[in-house]
Amino acid sequence: MGKSKQVTVSFSVVPHIKTDDLYGVVDRAIEVVQKSGVRYEVGAMETTMEGDLDELLEIIKKAQDACIEAGAIDVVTSIKIHYRPSTGVTIDEKIAKYRTQAPQPVR
Repeated sequence: MGKSKQVTVSFSVVPHIKTDDLYGVVDRAIEVVQKSGVRYEVGAMETTMEGDLDELLEIIKKAQDACIEAGAIDVVTSIKIHYRPSTGVTIDEKIAKYRTQAPQPVR
């Protein structure tokens, strides 16, 4: 079997914690992604990564563990995968056109 094609994976973690530091626990998950070396972008509601699917899923598992290590009782994780075996998928193809536009005001 050949090398797997590049995919994009978006995920969000919702840790159940007993303190008021929800963002601090989520930051631990994002640190796992940052240290992984894969291409990623943090958004307001999720983090998107690109790379090999198996590697990205392992990163998500480690991100969940980081939440637990930071004090979460449990973690609900949502995952979206864009898989195209013919050519692969990149973050740039999805959002490059939006980067050339001026930011829109929040209303």
